[in-house]
Amino acid sequence: MVAGYSALLGSLIAWLANLYFAHRAFRYFGARSARAVVQSLWSGEMGKMILTAALFALVFVGVRPLEPLALFGGYLLVLGVGASALLLMRNKPKH
Repeated sequence: MVAGYSALLGSLIAWLANLYFAHRAFRYFGARSARAVVQSLWSGEMGKMILTAALFALVFVGVRPLEPLALFGGYLLVLGVGASALLLMRNKPKH
């Protein structure tokens, strides 16, 4: 039970941080807004890192009992799914 909710919390940390990044990073499009695109990517990544650290701190302080290996395992699993999805899309044949 503890490992299950610990893994779920780790997964949610990764998902929420990536959701924040996607929201911040992909607000601008087009060559005219190149500076805004770079700025939004940078601020999205910095915000993602800060949010990830804050969420891990909240979980470590506020959740007892906690299984750290399951927490980090869930976190890494969500990151791995995103990375493998990019690999699958790269190898997708075009019609």
